[in-house]
Amino acid sequence: MYCFRFCIIFVTELIVVIMILKRISILNYKNLEQAELSFSPKLNCFFGQNGMGKTNLLDAVYFLSFCKSAGNPIDSQNIRHDADFFVIQGFYEAAGGPPEEIYCGMKRRQKKQFKRNKKEYTRLSDHIGFLPLVMVSPADAGLIAGGSDERRRFMDVVISQYDKEYLEALIRYNKALVQRNTLLKSEQPVEEELFLVWEEMMAQAGEVVFRKREAFIREFIPIFQSFYSFISQDREKVGLSYDSHARDVSLLEVLKESRVRDRIMGYSLRGVHKDELNMLLGDFPIKREGSQGQNKTYLVALKLAQFDFLKRTGTTVPLLLLDDIFDKLDASRVEQIIKLVASDSFGQIFITDTNREHLDCILHKVGSDYKMFRVEQGTVAEMKEEEA
Repeated sequence: MYCFRFCIIFVTELIVVIMILKRISILNYKNLEQAELSFSPKLNCFFGQNGMGKTNLLDAVYFLSFCKSAGNPIDSQNIRHDADFFVIQGFYEAAGGPPEEIYCGMKRRQKKQFKRNKKEYTRLSDHIGFLPLVMVSPADAGLIAGGSDERRRFMDVVISQYDKEYLEALIRYNKALVQRNTLLKSEQPVEEELFLVWEEMMAQAGEVVFRKREAFIREFIPIFQSFYSFISQDREKVGLSYDSHARDVSLLEVLKESRVRDRIMGYSLRGVHKDELNMLLGDFPIKREGSQGQNKTYLVALKLAQFDFLKRTGTTVPLLLLDDIFDKLDASRVEQIIKLVASDSFGQIFITDTNREHLDCILHKVGSDYKMFRVEQGTVAEMKEEEA
């Protein structure tokens, strides 16, 4: 029964391009002093103890897609200690298409450079979505345990990878929000017309953001629920609901009505920057009701659904990064995830684990199309066939 449900998810997909990261060159990124690695087009496994650099390697791959680290938004702090710069270069290929070289470099106290085929981007936002990517990691726990900003960021990361209009509206909204908040903090009287300039911009861009978030969640929910049911073998029911100040009312009126209170507080209390994505186990918040295993299952299903959604809506199959995903899961749920990962439904996969048994189980199901790497003290080396 479960295999049939899982297959349905993928049978209706359109054929899209599979972009492969053929090799990567890393200098002085976090604890990785130097790494030159060539990858399998299917499965790449990284084995090592905690703190050795496995997550940092995946983060370098993430950086090439999003122009920033998944874990630390302050670029200069990603430079290895005692080094003056970092460089990450990725070399990609797609069937029937030209090779692509993505370069990122940064020196301390200087602006980072981001280039595609040796041509620097004018705006980093132009790169977002070119190399779609989904990362599942322990840091995802913040989606459940953290504040609403974590859940809004999840929506933003997904939608921005396939919808440029959304990303541009979100950038406009945030710029206007900063300007309005500056006026709200002013100790001098501010004319209403000046507030209206930024509120109208917030309202116009915010309503675009709201409509696209609402459409995304509506389409995303059944995909997410199918993945959760498969992994949990229908042990629990889960859901998502989306709340916004822009629902059923003019966002401009909301902002105008809130202005007096906002001036007292010194910042904007209402708007799409306060949207909430409610994560439910049954009819209750999973934050309150879920066990560790249920929370982990929820997060893995959420991210695999993100992958499937991007694959359906985009033109390029996303890369899939799986960082230590089996922790806190019982054997049956681990087995179900391994079935998913070992299937032909994904493109190129990068997976880390401290437990060699998990990786061996996946490799056994996948067959010969894989590479295994050992990570130790910031050094990454491909394992020989007899070791793997």
